[in-house]
Amino acid sequence: MHGLAKIIRRFPRAKILVIGDLILDEYIWGAVDRISPEAPVPVLWANKHDYVPGGAANVASNIRALDGQVLLVGVVGGDKNKEVFISQLRKRNIPTSGIFCETARHTTVKTRIIAGQQQVVRVDWEHTHALSDKLNSRILEFVRRAIDKYDAVIIEDYGKGVINRVLLSELISLARSRKKLITVDPKEENFQYYRGVTAITPNRKEMENAIRNLKIKDTTNKFKLNNDRLSTSGDIDAAGRQVLEYLDLDSVLVTLGEHGMQLFVKDGPMANIPTVAQEVFDVSGAGDTVISVFTLALASGATKLEAAHIANFAAGIVVGKLGTATTSRKELIERIDR
Repeated sequence: MHGLAKIIRRFPRAKILVIGDLILDEYIWGAVDRISPEAPVPVLWANKHDYVPGGAANVASNIRALDGQVLLVGVVGGDKNKEVFISQLRKRNIPTSGIFCETARHTTVKTRIIAGQQQVVRVDWEHTHALSDKLNSRILEFVRRAIDKYDAVIIEDYGKGVINRVLLSELISLARSRKKLITVDPKEENFQYYRGVTAITPNRKEMENAIRNLKIKDTTNKFKLNNDRLSTSGDIDAAGRQVLEYLDLDSVLVTLGEHGMQLFVKDGPMANIPTVAQEVFDVSGAGDTVISVFTLALASGATKLEAAHIANFAAGIVVGKLGTATTSRKELIERIDR
């Protein structure tokens, strides 16, 4: 464990470029003690209201909370939520020079209404159409000017339109030509465009969709989709190997909730990583933590297995917190030491 702490202490040297869908997470907390006379729904007595950067911005927040250096690139809408979003980034010392505005879009907002510790309802405001060619070109030109200053590129794909086929193709080609680490938090409909990146970090559902959408044939005859699910650990093992080979990746880190993670690496053994979560209050944003910490660790000289273990510890911390959360280097090292 001492070796993992040594890697974490090198996080401030790492420089990460994060590109993807930007989300503003809004939280309204309160208490419920009666049902509305207007409809059979609870009445929330609101007592707290907060905003947190989500999506690719949560990845950037995780990196900053761990003292890594980060540049965030994405798109907001021409509405009042744009200013709220920008102000939240500035509070976290996240540069805003890579934030582009498309006036015809909503700034993506997810509003969660929480009674006590129970989420009652979520309301989403979003547009998911692909970016215009002009905006794609502006983003790519910005990345071309910036990329040489960074050690790694994270592509955070939430399916909101920023990560599209044209942008992905150019980004991956550019990053590979500069010999940068490229990690992707994937969305199932874009799996075929991730070929040749360093690593992807799908959850179980995304792996199942990858098998279907990529139309991967089970050449090993070792995995089956039963009712659209990889039903056993053996199925996941075989499917992970197939995705690794089909997309020509260095590694695949599959997150499995309470069952931990499985790491697949090119020309190496598969590794099971048991969960270290002590309590689970909220899993929202846990995938963002995994890819941010996994990439930070790789950029700090960790092996893929070491990076996966550090990411697993970080995820175990944030799921024990309510809302979209981060952890610090001090908190992470203390958890590993325990």
